[in-house]
Amino acid sequence: MYIGLDLGTSGLKGILMDEGQRVLSEATAPLTVERPAEGWSEQAPASWIEAAELVLGKLAEHGLAAVKGIGLSGHMHGATLLDASDAVLRPCILWNDTRSFAEAAALDARPEFRALSGNIVFPGFTAPKLDWLRKHEPALWDKVAKVLLPKDYLRLWLTGEHVSEMSDAAGTAWLDTGRRDWSDVLLADTGLSRAQMPRLVEGSEVSGGLRGALANRFGMPGGVVVAGGGGDNAASGVGVGVVRAGEAFVSLGTSGVLFAANDGYQPDPATAVHTFCHALPNTWHQMGVVLAATDALNWYSKLVGADAATLTGEIGPLQAPGKTVFLPYLGGERTPLNSALIRGAFTGLEHATDRQAGTRAVLEGVTFAFRDCRDALAATGTKLEHLLAVGGGSRSDYWLRAIATALDCPVSLPVAGDFGGAFGAARLGLMAATGAGAEIASLPQIAREILPDPALKDAFDAGHARYRAAQTAIRSLT
Repeated sequence: MYIGLDLGTSGLKGILMDEGQRVLSEATAPLTVERPAEGWSEQAPASWIEAAELVLGKLAEHGLAAVKGIGLSGHMHGATLLDASDAVLRPCILWNDTRSFAEAAALDARPEFRALSGNIVFPGFTAPKLDWLRKHEPALWDKVAKVLLPKDYLRLWLTGEHVSEMSDAAGTAWLDTGRRDWSDVLLADTGLSRAQMPRLVEGSEVSGGLRGALANRFGMPGGVVVAGGGGDNAASGVGVGVVRAGEAFVSLGTSGVLFAANDGYQPDPATAVHTFCHALPNTWHQMGVVLAATDALNWYSKLVGADAATLTGEIGPLQAPGKTVFLPYLGGERTPLNSALIRGAFTGLEHATDRQAGTRAVLEGVTFAFRDCRDALAATGTKLEHLLAVGGGSRSDYWLRAIATALDCPVSLPVAGDFGGAFGAARLGLMAATGAGAEIASLPQIAREILPDPALKDAFDAGHARYRAAQTAIRSLT
């Protein structure tokens, strides 16, 4: 058996998988986010351990005596700061924390960051968070002995080892992404050294062994290995089988991701596309990131007092975009705007705008944000020929039809099953334990394919043009 643990922002999920990749059991534990100031987003690392204890305890009810490997997935970019005795110095600063936007801009202005990391330095990345700490919390800065990413703090608890892997490390702005190694130059630019970084492995490699005390506690045998694992999107790529060039998925979760696998390194930071190492050796991936996907729909559902399923269920078949335009920038935007300060808006409101028109506008706004991501990926030479749809938003047929039509790309929906980060992590655990490779990360069985609607193509092109015009106008106002 193999365990996959996926540390999300709102909860930790674990699955138990057999050698045939059949999910035997799963468990979840909730997590909360603290926002002590505007733009801040923090989490207590101790809560991750508590959640892992709860999840492993639930999985242990199935019996874990046949477990051979554990894989890890987790939200990226978080700054988990430890002193010389591995004590946590402060709450983890999370991926969606924007306090370090000024530090990010200053680092991004230094040409070596884009040249070596292959990416814009975004406020959510780890390096500017440490630069913020140096300026605003100097007493803590002086005590920083190790900087770990969130899932790697779970690894420390599991194995006693300070280790990360390439896909998550690529989101720090300290990795030489082409060479798949820490950059001493970029670390020095933020006053840090390699000694303060975890050791690096590939996601499918062994990072350490499960501590004996934990194996005994949860009924696992000796010799259980813990794989390098992956950042949440890379692990999801492994889970859904997007590990080879030409394969891609669209994730409709709290945030949205347009993810494409590549067998070469082809960065283009100016597009605001993320170019990161994949969780498998000699493989990279590119992502366009939309900060509010289902988050935008959930925000609207609270505004109008109806749940998201009701809203999407009452709008009927796909229609041409109307006059009402929604910009989904509730907390800034990544691709292609790279702005922590831009905010969302409705434009084109009129007497005829009812609840259903508002719902369609929200779904269309996020869809057009994905189209911006597609255009940014295309600028690097990455062409999307088909997409797998994953995440909670993929339950909306309207949304999937809008995405297929707006992006002019067929969208495939997998059969019922979990192909997310926890499943990908379990696959990486299997690889680490057995020496298997990308061949076991197969694509899922497809339930159905949604094709673009040629009759609405021109209308969605025109809707996207209105969206871009509104985007340009709102930037000067927010």
